[in-house]
Amino acid sequence: MAIPTISSTATEERSTPSAPSVWRSPSFLILLGTGAIMAFGNKIYELALPLILYEMTRSSVIMATMRGIEFLPNLLLAMFIGVLVDRVNKKRWSLSAILLQAIVLGILYGVIEFGQPEPYAFYIAGFLLMGLGYAYNNARVAMVKHSLPEELLTSANASYAFVTTLVGILGPGLSGLILMLPNLHLALLITSISFALAYATLLFIPNHESRTSGAQGQGFRTELRAGWAELLRNRPLLRMSVIVIFLNSASGMIDTTIIFYSKDVLKLNNLELGIVLSAAGAGGLAGSLLIGRLRRCFSVGRLISLSALMTALVQLLFYIADKACVLALGLLLFGLFETISSVSIWTFRQETTPYSLIGRISGITGSIFKLGMPLAIAFSGWVTEHEGAQLVFLMGFFLNMSVFAACLTGPLWKAARA
Repeated sequence: MAIPTISSTATEERSTPSAPSVWRSPSFLILLGTGAIMAFGNKIYELALPLILYEMTRSSVIMATMRGIEFLPNLLLAMFIGVLVDRVNKKRWSLSAILLQAIVLGILYGVIEFGQPEPYAFYIAGFLLMGLGYAYNNARVAMVKHSLPEELLTSANASYAFVTTLVGILGPGLSGLILMLPNLHLALLITSISFALAYATLLFIPNHESRTSGAQGQGFRTELRAGWAELLRNRPLLRMSVIVIFLNSASGMIDTTIIFYSKDVLKLNNLELGIVLSAAGAGGLAGSLLIGRLRRCFSVGRLISLSALMTALVQLLFYIADKACVLALGLLLFGLFETISSVSIWTFRQETTPYSLIGRISGITGSIFKLGMPLAIAFSGWVTEHEGAQLVFLMGFFLNMSVFAACLTGPLWKAARA
């Protein structure tokens, strides 16, 4: 009887190279670590700034104005930033953007610590922070695309959303503890330190760009026109961009109103507010885990459409929320559907855009995405001040339902198959 031997199939299995994975890319892991640190800091200062303003002014209008101004850089500068990102070394650009954010936060902390700043100081700081944050994120999108093959982009974006959301869950909770201290602006200093740590982490990413990657010698205007031409050619992405204008407007209205509603109507203290807001992060985690399977079953258009429908229903839950637990449930579902929609959009944009144009397409679509947000956020503040926060939730419901109806009867429902 022959002695059993190891089958050739088993030998082939051992010799077969492992399937590609985002976790085998050192560059992606560094980008992921940097993003996690920045997400931690962002969650702290994004909550701290409006709360500091609220305690200084007790005005929902000023809070809403602050949120609206933070989105102006995306609206006004994103497409121009995109041209520059396609031209420059992505690593050096990213390091500069992170370092400048740390400096701005440090200065704002010092201004509050040693003086009594007017609201315009917060407006200027918010504008600079969001502009620099967008400059970093645009380059990060390009670096991820450069580091990984196309088939791993969904996994990369889902992993990035998962890790940054996981860290972000801790942000509001920690903010609740920090904001219980007599000096609320200490949160700004902590954010500044976290950004400095992110800067140190990003230093370790390999620098594969020996020269700028943009189309040299063509001129700024010519390169910008090339970006617009690519977007107009990519009709599914163009249609998607228009839809996102309304989705982001509704989301911005809700994000701004939630804090005021929690503090002024539900009378939550800072710790309770932090815990409630963490529910949105938990929903984001669930969304990032589900998106890979959903993309294999549904088109991007259908995921966006169905997410709009479910988000509309969630806003009805906000409308009737009279307890912190109901609000937390709404935020959990809100984070879930927002993440599914966002990751689908990010991935499709990366998949369908050439690397040489990724900065410009990210910039142009970034401007389009935020087109309605400043006005929507400012309007929501006015409505909250004069009619109450619940009317804003009802407006968000109708806006998302309108988006769902438009998607259902338009080409986006059939476009961009997974």
